[in-house]
Amino acid sequence: MTTQSLPARTDAPARTPAEKSPGRGGRRLLRQRAGRQHHAGPLAYVLLVIMAVLSIFPLYWTMVAASTDNTRVSQTPPPFLPGPNLFSNLARAWDEAAMGKAMVNSVIVAGVIALSTVMFATLAGFAFAKLRFKGRNALLMLVIGTMMVPPQLGVVPLFMMMSELGWSQQLPAVIFPTLVSAVGVFFMRQYLSEALPDELVEAGRVDGAHSLRIFWSIVLPVARPAMAVLFMITFVHAWNDFFWPFVVLDMTNPTVPVALTQLSAGYVRDQSLIMAGALLGTLPLLVMFVVFGRQIVSGIMAGAVKG
Repeated sequence: MTTQSLPARTDAPARTPAEKSPGRGGRRLLRQRAGRQHHAGPLAYVLLVIMAVLSIFPLYWTMVAASTDNTRVSQTPPPFLPGPNLFSNLARAWDEAAMGKAMVNSVIVAGVIALSTVMFATLAGFAFAKLRFKGRNALLMLVIGTMMVPPQLGVVPLFMMMSELGWSQQLPAVIFPTLVSAVGVFFMRQYLSEALPDELVEAGRVDGAHSLRIFWSIVLPVARPAMAVLFMITFVHAWNDFFWPFVVLDMTNPTVPVALTQLSAGYVRDQSLIMAGALLGTLPLLVMFVVFGRQIVSGIMAGAVKG
């Protein structure tokens, strides 16, 4: 049985000699081609503008509702332009909800939870990704399995535990049950499995470094982009958490979501006042995204193109 040779493909682009044997000039040419910017078409810009408007509109509407009175907010059609009462409503919400103390409490709670989650999750993620020990896979499955348990099931025993420790109505009752999360451990484990080469860990072993030294000198620089993302996600989640702080805290020592419930008390709810409080509770997150957003994005991009 004879075979016929297949015709050569003519649709593939011709490769330059520098690309066939990439010496110094070939590598320079490849870097130039890799660094070219891809220009989006008009449809891409239209979609980006629509998504930006849809994302910003809830915040804009909150500001509009916070700048008017309750009667104007309830009218049909509702107002779409800011009113003259923004600063007066913000001052009322600040005083009636004790937002000063709530802000400080939320910064403490969200900051401690985010920092501890990042450190513990990075340590556990490094252990699950690169260390070899007995029962590693079973323990990882157990950690992942805790994500399937609804947190509401543990509210009663957890509240009893906090009461026995004397932490009821205190910030440690909110902080200690959430010092680390299974989602964070799994996230860091997946990132380090791909971003951290085994050769770096083995090189540290050859140089005589123990596991903590390897973690501090090798793992942390590699994991910095993922740690930044995990910190932001955990901080926002802890800042917005309402259920458990509402159960274990009271109005004398609230976080921001718990303090906002004070604005909705009474027979007639002042929607403009509630929106003013919501705007106050959102401003710190917006400031943090504006200040640290560029560093986080640049860190993610540096981790994506590294290697």
